[in-house]
Amino acid sequence: MDVLANNDWRRRRTVPTVDAELDLVVEDADSGFCGAVVGFEFGAVVLEDRHGKRRNFPLEPAAFLLDGEPVTLTRPAVAVHPQQRKITSSGSIAVTGLTARVARRSRIWVEGIHDAALVERIWGHDLRVEGVVVEPLDGIDELSEAVAAFHPGPVARLGVLVDHLVPNSKESRIVGNIRSPYALITGHPYVDVWQAVKPAALGIREWPVIPPGRPWKEGVCERLGVAEPADMWRRILASVSSYRDVETPLINAVERLIDFVTEPDEEV
Repeated sequence: MDVLANNDWRRRRTVPTVDAELDLVVEDADSGFCGAVVGFEFGAVVLEDRHGKRRNFPLEPAAFLLDGEPVTLTRPAVAVHPQQRKITSSGSIAVTGLTARVARRSRIWVEGIHDAALVERIWGHDLRVEGVVVEPLDGIDELSEAVAAFHPGPVARLGVLVDHLVPNSKESRIVGNIRSPYALITGHPYVDVWQAVKPAALGIREWPVIPPGRPWKEGVCERLGVAEPADMWRRILASVSSYRDVETPLINAVERLIDFVTEPDEEV
C-alpha cells in the first residue's frame, strides 16, 4: 500500500501548532518563500522577506516550516499590529528575535578573509536569516577544481565572489571555464575588496594609483602612511557600517549571489 497516495503527507503528520507572532520567521513549505510575520489579511498570514517583498499565505495545516520542521500557524488571540520596520546594514528589512536558520548545503565563496569579513559586516543579518554560510578561499587559481569537488546541484548551489573580474583578465579566464547551472560567479572590478570601500568612508579623496608590478596593498599603505596592511585593514573595516560605505558593483554582486543560493528549488 502506498501510504503517500491520494493525500499530502504533510496533512497527516502530527505537527505542532504555533502562534504566528509578529516577526516570527517561517518558510512556506510549498513555494520556499521565507519571511517574517507582519500581519494578517483576509484570513491569511502576511510574510515579508528580507527585501521587503510581501506575500499572503492561507493558514493551512502543516503549511509552514519553522527551523526546518513542519508547523501549523494560527492567528494569535491578541491581534498583531504592524510595527515600524528596522533596516539592516545591507538595507534589507531586519528580522527581530532571530533564531539563525539551520545552514543550507549551498555556500558562498569569497577570495579571502577580508572579503568574508566585509560581507559579514554588511550582509551578516541577511545570511543568518537565510541560513547561508560564507567561506573564504585562498585565491581562485584552482577554482575549477574546487567547484568540481563541491558538486553543485539543486540542493547545493554555489555562489562565488571574485575580485577584479574584468574582461581579458586572469580572473575572467578562470571563471569562463565554469559552466554549471548551479554555480554562479559574480565579481567586482576592483583590484582588491579594499578598493570596493568608498574613499569617503575612509576620509580620503581617492584610492592611490599603484604602478603595475608593485604589490597593491603595500603600495596603498606606503602612499597613505600606514605601517602594515593589517593596520590598514583594521582601519578599512572600522569605517564600514552599511552598504552605503561600499561601491555599487560589490553590492550588486553579493545580492545576486544571495538570491541565487536561496532559490526555492534548492530545498527540493
